[in-house]
Amino acid sequence: MLKTRVLTALILLAILLPILFMNAFLPFALVTVVFFAAASWENFRLFGNSKPWFATVVWTAIYAFVIFVSGLPGVQKLFWLCIALWAVRFAPALGLGLPPLRHNGNRLLNATYSIAILGCFIAAAALFQHSPLYLLSVMAVVWIADIGAYFSGKAFGRRKLAPSISPGKSWEGAIGGWLLVLVCAAATTTAPMLADTFPTAVQQHFGWAGLMLVMTVIVAASIVGDLFESLLKRRAEVKDSSGLLPGHGGVLDRIDALIPVLPLAALLALWLR
Repeated sequence: MLKTRVLTALILLAILLPILFMNAFLPFALVTVVFFAAASWENFRLFGNSKPWFATVVWTAIYAFVIFVSGLPGVQKLFWLCIALWAVRFAPALGLGLPPLRHNGNRLLNATYSIAILGCFIAAAALFQHSPLYLLSVMAVVWIADIGAYFSGKAFGRRKLAPSISPGKSWEGAIGGWLLVLVCAAATTTAPMLADTFPTAVQQHFGWAGLMLVMTVIVAASIVGDLFESLLKRRAEVKDSSGLLPGHGGVLDRIDALIPVLPLAALLALWLR
């Protein structure tokens, strides 16, 4: 399993890193269309959609139209909508639970989560247009938080963060991931070669207190995104969103924490210009 996981990760990096640093929007956009289609298909399956392929084609066509034809119009409104959905619907669901799969409320939730995924990918495109490094720096915050949480949880984890949703996560892990993010974000601002990164832009605009606050919100949002997808999988009684990425599960399993984070970061990036 470990060998398969490492091999899949290396293949993904071999595809994604050259595209990021080619600094060419077209190859990046084409790859994101493929990943968006995969994430959408997994999304509709988790919600028990009777025609996941049809829904996937429709939503992928919408995403492709936005990034190839319309030129990302009105992105601020979309990002605000995504943030509102996480604040008033998805985050509260971690305590209130989800509607039954055959309930009308589930169809509405599926539609709103599909909007959140759409917003995540459009935010990725908007951040890439700023610069590939800028996009990578936002994603790195989430990855660092995840890595820090894993090792802190292994070493110190005692108090369960959400035992009924994801028993493996602990408060100690979450705090460890948050502290590692703060350290890495502060270090980023001191490196001249990382001047065009999200943490550096935040620190220059809002100061050190602002950097700490924004990184804290980003880490919290990533945890909520991770837990919400775990809640969806628990309701659907599956371990992974799919088996598309051997050793890693599905695309949603890899991007769940990014879904609430990227629209938030993209909206902040618009203010920081």
